[in-house]
This record gives sequence, C-alpha cells and structure tokens, in this order.
Amino acid sequence: MEIRKGLHSYLISLLLFLFHSETAGHPLGKRPCEMQAFRIWDINQKTFYLRNNQLVAGYLQGPNTKLEEKIDVVPIEPHALFLGIQGGKLCLACVKSGDEIKLQLEPVNITDLSKNKEQDKRFTFIRSDNGLTTSFESAACPGWFLCTALEADQPVSLTNTPKEALRVTKFYFQQDQ
Repeated sequence: MEIRKGLHSYLISLLLFLFHSETAGHPLGKRPCEMQAFRIWDINQKTFYLRNNQLVAGYLQGPNTKLEEKIDVVPIEPHALFLGIQGGKLCLACVKSGDEIKLQLEPVNITDLSKNKEQDKRFTFIRSDNGLTTSFESAACPGWFLCTALEADQPVSLTNTPKEALRVTKFYFQQDQ
C-alpha cells in the first residue's frame, strides 16, 4: 500500500512538473505564433503589391509579378486572424479617426500581437469563406470589410457597403506553397 501511494504521488509530481515546464515558456495571454504566407487576389484577378508604401491592387504581368505581396497570417481564433505583409513586419490595421475609418499599414511585427490586448484589436480581421471566395471584416470596426476598387492600381481599403458595385470584397485566398 505504501509503495502504491508513493508511486501515485510520484506520478502526480511528474505530471505537475511537466505541465509547469510546458506552460512556463508561454506567459499568460501569449501563444506560440505560427505565421503562414497566403496569396490573395480579388475576384477580378487583381493582386496586392506595394507602391510608395501603400498597398494597392492591380494586374501584374511578366517581370512585375515578383512585386506581388504575400499576405502573412497569424490565426488567433478559428475565424479571426492578424494580416500582414513584408514577412509580417507591416500589419494591416483598421483605424478610426473621427468619423473616418481607413485601412493603414503599421510597422508592427505580426508575431508580437496578442488577441488579449484591446489595442491590438485594430489588427484583427474576421475571415468568412463563401464557396471559393473569402471576405475579411474588421473586428475593431464591425461592418467594415477589406476591399479593392474596380479600377486597377488603386489602394486597398475598407468599405461598409460590401455589396456596392464599385468595391470588391471577395477574394481568392490560398496558402502559398
């Protein structure tokens, strides 16, 4: 009986040690970040690229195809994610200034963001898949969606009228190989 009790408490101590060791490396509220690269293009075949430090959507052909920006993604919940470019060094953010809501790129490392920080909510987008296409709604500004203009080489922005004919809110979103 004494051996059994000793073995039992040894196993409990071992489990507690292992559990503590596993969680000690990840402070509360932090999680290991697995960044993944995705290709994105709108339903009109416009891809994202940088022009004068602004994210735009246009038709890239020939040698210009190397300008295409991959979207860096860190999932934080089943349908919520952080979006970035340039290896996760610039993040897409939904920013409200007065009555204006706009998309901007911020020089923040995507893997440093936390789903538990209120100030990081502006970087969070809700992904909605509908068949082959995906849309991205801002978590900080519900009802505002990532969009492109019908014309090529225009800035990627946000719209609160996703069904408007002048804005494209449906994207093909494919993990980069």
